[in-house]
Amino acid sequence: MDKFVRLEGLVAPLDRSNVDTDAIIPKQFLKSIKRAGFGPNAFDEWRYLDVGEPGQDCSQRPKNPDFILNQDRYQGAEILVTRANFGCGSSREHAPWALLDYGFKAIIAESFADIFFNNCFKNGILPIVLPAAEVEAIVQQIAATPGYKLVVDLPAQQVIRPDGHAVAFQVDPFRKECLLNGWDDIGLTLRHADKIKAFEDKRRTEQPWLFA
Repeated sequence: MDKFVRLEGLVAPLDRSNVDTDAIIPKQFLKSIKRAGFGPNAFDEWRYLDVGEPGQDCSQRPKNPDFILNQDRYQGAEILVTRANFGCGSSREHAPWALLDYGFKAIIAESFADIFFNNCFKNGILPIVLPAAEVEAIVQQIAATPGYKLVVDLPAQQVIRPDGHAVAFQVDPFRKECLLNGWDDIGLTLRHADKIKAFEDKRRTEQPWLFA
């Protein structure tokens, strides 16, 4: 996965609490286990006026003009700001896949559901918990400022607003190291590729019948 160090990105607001994973990526899209290609179906039932199906050409589908992410000013957003308990519901890893494929690299919320929170780190998304008052201030500034951007500085563990106000956030040191280096679970394993190869070579020599 890509490294996450410092991001200055356009911000989109999703001013809702208890957004569940079925809203993020509806159940009919879970048939595929590929990590890519889910972005056009992120928030599918809110984003479009028809019922989405796997493999459908989303560019021809009617969009819901009232859904916030369909507004022109939020196209290309890399940071999502939302409210409490984001990512609740079922534990589908397709939810962070869809958000990442849509283009989001960081999500700021008052709180997250635990499994979704963990899955974000495993897929290169930085989930950031901020106090409700800070989230409210950001949401108000977004509404008043087209093109609103935030800086997310992972080494410093800060979210920096355009007015210079910096808010610290907490992140587990191991997860931080993984994001900074772009290590997912496979990447962590491959750091020991030489040892794994040496073990397999030794095993092939000592137990050749296993490889017949």
